[in-house]
Amino acid sequence: MNRQPLWPRYWPRYWLLPVAVLAWELAARSAQAAYFPPPSRIVVRLHEMWFSGPIWRAFLTDEAIADLLPSLARLFTGWGVACAAGVLAGVALGRSYLLSALVEPLVHFGRSVPPATLVPVFLLLFKIGTPMELAAIVYGVIWPVLINSMDGARHVDRQYIETGAVYRLSAWHRLTRIILPAASPKIFAGLRLSVSLALIMMVISELVGSSEGIGHRMLEAQSQFDIPALWAVIVLLGLLGIALNTAFLGVERLLLSWHRGARG
Repeated sequence: MNRQPLWPRYWPRYWLLPVAVLAWELAARSAQAAYFPPPSRIVVRLHEMWFSGPIWRAFLTDEAIADLLPSLARLFTGWGVACAAGVLAGVALGRSYLLSALVEPLVHFGRSVPPATLVPVFLLLFKIGTPMELAAIVYGVIWPVLINSMDGARHVDRQYIETGAVYRLSAWHRLTRIILPAASPKIFAGLRLSVSLALIMMVISELVGSSEGIGHRMLEAQSQFDIPALWAVIVLLGLLGIALNTAFLGVERLLLSWHRGARG
């Protein structure tokens, strides 16, 4: 079978980015707008703020250690808690029709409430600090994981369940060898959505309830009218989102390689 080369298929992804950056640079220099700095100034400020440290510290500055590491710790902790709780609750709801009928209306109500609107409530409950930020991240992240896990567990092929019954598999073996593998494509779809939501909720929670972190640095740059620093934070968040998504896709391809092989 003849396969088309990958380059013609994917080349727009490679040339469009530098063209867009060049257009931004030229437009910003032409406009000379204070709130629209060119990418060259943003990159310089980004380097000064976070990546001009000593080599033995991976070029991280003191600001980077004070801002990036706490934010990433909160992001991964909140994301991990939300994913674990979402998968467990989603699979339980997906396999129990009675439990699903009772709880599903509450699930749809909860996911319909914008997470950012509950940040003041979390501030009242947990005060300013890491617990409040983790609560905001977990609430914002859990819904796509929960709903996709519930949908995946609910629509497992009946023949798989019947085969497990014929072989008299225990409930644990049915869960780990039939239900979870069959639901894993849906589960991973929810997990992938949750990565970007975790990043968004991390920033929102730090804007209102933190004295450190990336979101707090953005708020500080705004209050000081340090526009290049403000844009540096935005660019860093975009790069961080791309890196997290790329890493997740790599893990997903590795863990679901059997699924693509079965479909092929």
